[in-house]
Amino acid sequence: FLRLGWAVGQVGFIGAIGIIILGHVVTIPTAFAVAEIATNQRVQGGGAYYIISRSFGLNIGGSIGLALYLSQAISVAFYVIAFGEAFEPLISWLNEQYGFYIPDRRWISIPTMIALSYVILSKGANLGMKALYFVVVILIASLLLFFLGDSPVKPSEINLQEKVEDGTSFFYVFTIIFPAFTGLAAGLGLSGDLKDPKRSIPRGTLWATMVGMVVYIAVAYKFTISATPEALASDPLIMQDIALWGPIIPLGLAAASLSSALGSIMVAPRTLQAIGFDEIFPQKKINNWFARGNKKDNEPVNSSLITVIIAFVFVVVGDVNFVAQIISMFFMVTYGAICLISFMEHFAADPAYLPTFRSNWYVSLIGAMFSFWLMFKMNAPYAAISLFIMGVIYYVIMVNHEENQGLNKLFRGVIFQLSRQ
Repeated sequence: FLRLGWAVGQVGFIGAIGIIILGHVVTIPTAFAVAEIATNQRVQGGGAYYIISRSFGLNIGGSIGLALYLSQAISVAFYVIAFGEAFEPLISWLNEQYGFYIPDRRWISIPTMIALSYVILSKGANLGMKALYFVVVILIASLLLFFLGDSPVKPSEINLQEKVEDGTSFFYVFTIIFPAFTGLAAGLGLSGDLKDPKRSIPRGTLWATMVGMVVYIAVAYKFTISATPEALASDPLIMQDIALWGPIIPLGLAAASLSSALGSIMVAPRTLQAIGFDEIFPQKKINNWFARGNKKDNEPVNSSLITVIIAFVFVVVGDVNFVAQIISMFFMVTYGAICLISFMEHFAADPAYLPTFRSNWYVSLIGAMFSFWLMFKMNAPYAAISLFIMGVIYYVIMVNHEENQGLNKLFRGVIFQLSRQ
């Protein structure tokens, strides 16, 4: 709603398709790897963290899990900031009609964050899950009206390669857009709440990834034939000018951002709770505090409190592009690790590794290589800092958990099979 039109304006339709394909070169192998690993073992609460830690061992699982948790917690702020942008048409109307203007969108995003925190800390995930059904209806309606709209700002001629020339790099645009492809990690994070994770995770993850890619390509094409690159790059809410009924777009943006914020604020505490349950932190008291849940439904209240505090810090920062870069980096690390696990498991010949869904080793290898390559193409200093922080976290965990040698075991299996061949 806010950034895909801007991306088409900055890099053209061909460039936008390149971004969508490049993003899915990472997410599709990850979806396949997730489906494979999930059908090999019982997946409990913690989603991607649980999968990584049970395959790579708690040492590397803990370091990647903490990076994943931070990206999920920061994502809450990313979506709440975007929710504030949905009020732009209303703010403009109030300014024109009554001279009332809100200069800083944080006047909207901070109260929204307070309300969201209250809902999660007092009501838990059940209320959030029910709200998502209502959100889906609004999203489908907004997309349909967008596609049915006859744009008044059509370009005189359609050029699929035309773009604005303002010096914005392809990989910077990719970094801003990439959080749009990270939804599979959100669904995976609620794995502990599923009746049959082994069946639901592969089907849900693969369908969501494929349908998402088709929708993004269709929306990018509609933008290209409906507005000039200059209009797309300069107007964040140009979708409402194109849609059959303009007001549905801010509603769709509000629904999309609020539902994504709900998803992240439900998922992140479950990841932290699982990390605490595995006693990853040095102090037993800290682990017990994070792992503690309600007696009734094991809702992670303490982990939710920490998540809310982290999200508040980034909401106060208020820069959606800055937050997007941080999120992209941590998600890339997580996706790369999941693909790497799948790749190595193909060669380790572990007799206990018998998934009912099989990916191909070269698909997982492509996903892993592109994840780490893209990290450095997006922002080399951020990538280096992210990997350094993860290295420090891994060392601290290893010192306190010398008995957990899952990564060593996996490497030994791979080296033994290579030697044997």
